[in-house]
Amino acid sequence: MLGEEADHGRLLLFSPVFLGAGSAFWFLGRSDFPLVASLLCLLVSAAAVFLTGPSRPILRASFMALALFAGGMLSAQFESWRASTVILDSSVTTTVTGRVERREGDGRGRWRYILAVTGTEAPELKRPPRRITAIVRGADAPFEIGDIITGKARLTPPAGPALPALNDFSFGAYFDGIGANGFFYGAPEKLDLEAGPQADRSTDALLEWLYRLRSSIGDRIRSILPGDTGAFAAALVTDERRAISKTTTEALRQSGLAHIVAISGLNMALSAGIFFVGFRMLLSLFPGVAQAYPTKKIAAAGALIAVTAYYLISGFGVSAERAFIMMAIMLIAVFFDRPSISLRNIVLSALIIIAISPSEVLGPSFQMSFAATLALVSGYQLWKDRRVRESAFLKLPIIRPVVAVAGFFGGVFLTSLIGGFSTALFSIEHFHRLTAYGLPANLATMPIISFIVMPAGLLAMLLMPFGVDAPLWKVVGFGLDLVIAVAKTVSGWGGDIGVGRLPAWYFAVAVAGFLLLTLLRTRLRHVGTSIIAISTLIVLLLPLPRPPDLVISEDGSLVAVVAAEAIASNRENPPDFIFDQWQRALVLPTHDPPKMLDGPAIPPEGEDRRVRLSRDQQNEASAAMRAAAAGGEANRFSCVKKAWCTSRLGNGHIVTVIDNAAYLGPACDTADIVVTSVRLRFDSCRSGGTLFTGETLRRTGSVELRFAGADLEVTTAFDALSRPWMRHRAYDWRNDRFTDSGPSGVSDSDG
Repeated sequence: MLGEEADHGRLLLFSPVFLGAGSAFWFLGRSDFPLVASLLCLLVSAAAVFLTGPSRPILRASFMALALFAGGMLSAQFESWRASTVILDSSVTTTVTGRVERREGDGRGRWRYILAVTGTEAPELKRPPRRITAIVRGADAPFEIGDIITGKARLTPPAGPALPALNDFSFGAYFDGIGANGFFYGAPEKLDLEAGPQADRSTDALLEWLYRLRSSIGDRIRSILPGDTGAFAAALVTDERRAISKTTTEALRQSGLAHIVAISGLNMALSAGIFFVGFRMLLSLFPGVAQAYPTKKIAAAGALIAVTAYYLISGFGVSAERAFIMMAIMLIAVFFDRPSISLRNIVLSALIIIAISPSEVLGPSFQMSFAATLALVSGYQLWKDRRVRESAFLKLPIIRPVVAVAGFFGGVFLTSLIGGFSTALFSIEHFHRLTAYGLPANLATMPIISFIVMPAGLLAMLLMPFGVDAPLWKVVGFGLDLVIAVAKTVSGWGGDIGVGRLPAWYFAVAVAGFLLLTLLRTRLRHVGTSIIAISTLIVLLLPLPRPPDLVISEDGSLVAVVAAEAIASNRENPPDFIFDQWQRALVLPTHDPPKMLDGPAIPPEGEDRRVRLSRDQQNEASAAMRAAAAGGEANRFSCVKKAWCTSRLGNGHIVTVIDNAAYLGPACDTADIVVTSVRLRFDSCRSGGTLFTGETLRRTGSVELRFAGADLEVTTAFDALSRPWMRHRAYDWRNDRFTDSGPSGVSDSDG
């Protein structure tokens, strides 16, 4: 059977797997690999491929796999060098001046801008990021792309993992070129264009023109279709999704319809297919043209132009780029009389995407998109190769319409079923949840998207330059209103299944089984089925890893006690961005807010220095902390606002979180674990308690604590800071240098 797989070229289909594995191996390493070693491995293995004759296919395939693996490592290293993004080292308030490169409204009067930073002052940053994202509130009118704006802003580095082993957002920001996120205090001021650098290069000027066009198209759509309907329609065209309300976004996600919003393979395929079929039907109306010219290839060329235009106005998003490359390869295949829907085309598109952007291999968008595509194309091949028995009954004129309708909905059913199952593994790994009712939601909405929304939207875009597109956008709005109604109805059924974090080995093993199942054609593919089934059975039967007893955010401002049925934090309204990830990963939807207490007056607060309390104030604070810990509910915080929070854990240990460094002494005297977001220059309590400060957490990232009797197990998000997207955590702005040592270890010894 292995020989049959080789004869059909199936071994070649694994080339992007090895290329992507090499990239992933480089990105997941503790440090950069030597360039010389990777180059040498590539050259030696490539030479071995040429020297090994075709009579030894297994050996030759092994050398080819090794060469691709080394090539993936080199591709990852070159992308990292090419990005060279300067990431802000720590939060700062400064006056920022920058040029607007992109903008996106959120429907609540706020605008998110991507700025090319041209200067900072008060203070002037020693390592200013070259590009940032910033939120603007309260501006009378949005700034235009190309404007130079300045204003006081609060900037923070891109977020790290909310918990160890979760998604590191600074990784994606590094390869997107974003060095900081933040917001302006009030509306920034617009400067004269002469005050800043001009987009003098032709490529920059072209990009600005495309972004202006994209923004104007989104504004036009939203002016015709108000509210979520207009925001949804604009997102399908320009990929501007922030204007969709949180309620609708959550309903789309819970119903398994969030993929419709992103410009992905579905949108590109529908656009190309509608244009291809429509244009070819139009050409067929002219017999002379149809007989004299290859109308199929002409229609494919027109569809290629259409999807290229779609990609250009979509804002060059990752999912749009991937879908465009995949669709372009399929359409180009028509020019050479090759089948459009084939695994070879999928493999070719994957090779191109990995070679251009190898960092996408680790992202959920890339993984889920290609998983669904691989499964659908493999299923299509099996369906096409099946044995069909002729039936005279099915050919009756009265039965044919019924067969056609049943075939369409059967295809939608199978497509949704295969797509749902193929992406479930990746949804569990990255989002720790499954959608139970995605199948009926997709069955109800796919006909609406395919026959109402996308055809009307394509015609509206063609007529927009003439100003007669409004009626068609109304049709699009009607269809999207139906989609939103379905999403809200299905989300009301529940079905959002929390899975939590699974053992690290499971994802890698299950993905290997999935690849064998979809890329092989003989019975060997059922080895993949067995791998998935056995690994899943092991996970279900064996106990899951022990959850942490205490979790700490990377800046120390949010701390939570993890109990059997709820998670108790030190914030009445914890930030959604971090806390939602905690609840999904730990499968604890119930939040126990802190009990608020009356406390003493708050002394002046200082950062990077300790504000001393009087002896009486220290004694008063210590007594209040002891009383709150002893009399409060176990595994729940008791807090004095803007001062301190304390909790007695179920095992008797006491944890105290302080917002003000003045309370450090009393906290260390009364608690076993002390957490503060203030960046202190020491990392231990004199009393012997374990201390986490803003400085130590900056280097370690988020932390999980587990108690094992008298021992304390500490798990950190980072144990080394040598990778390019982590190096900013090791920068000391006071000395203007990087410290090469790893994250400062927390100490439970005397300081």
